[in-house]
Amino acid sequence: MKAMLLAAGLGTRMRPLTDATAKPLLPLGGRALLDHALDRLREAGVDTVVVNAHWQADRVAAHLAERGHGPRTILQREDALLDTGGSVRAALDLLGPDPFFVVNGDSFWLDGPTPALSLLRQLWNAGSMDGLLLVHRSFQVRAEIGTGDFALDPMGLLRRPAEHEIVPYVYAGIQIVGPALFADAPAGKFSMNRLWDRAIARGRLRGVVHDGLWFHLSTPPDLVDAEARLIARAVAEGRRAAA
Repeated sequence: MKAMLLAAGLGTRMRPLTDATAKPLLPLGGRALLDHALDRLREAGVDTVVVNAHWQADRVAAHLAERGHGPRTILQREDALLDTGGSVRAALDLLGPDPFFVVNGDSFWLDGPTPALSLLRQLWNAGSMDGLLLVHRSFQVRAEIGTGDFALDPMGLLRRPAEHEIVPYVYAGIQIVGPALFADAPAGKFSMNRLWDRAIARGRLRGVVHDGLWFHLSTPPDLVDAEARLIARAVAEGRRAAA
């Protein structure tokens, strides 16, 4: 499979850390967020990743050139921001006719018993879905996330919250989509939410709950907290190994 890594955003809520660099290049656990995502894609068997860039695009390009190992990356520069849906639509010719992963460039997660990307691949069914989203339990997120993004029924069908409803899942920034999701999608700037809502109305958007850890990285304190949690986790694992 191929993949799209979304790395063009301005990262305004992460300022001042993003004043001079792209958010996916910020370090966590000693490595750039972008590298963590690319390595997970490589481990899942993805050999080609389209990476879009706008803010600090030259820095993103230089970082990709210095990686020195797979997956193969294709840089898609955006003179003007296209938002999530518009960026993926603009890359469809590079992504090909088969289903592909779309991963937010600032997504950071730790796998549970089944790697998240492998789980998405296993559950993908083009006959019944146009998109399959990884979601995470809202109560496990240590950050401000509002009232949640989705509710999920026993068959995996996603729906949006009703007015004043608090729903139990947030989008974790990782999905598999088929090209059919983009049928009749306009050129230019638009959000993936537009396509998701259309797929929900047709009963063709599904979700799967992540069974590992997921980190909401929106502000500098989120990044500090994630770093502290990784250190604590490494210390605990070291003590267990030594016991």
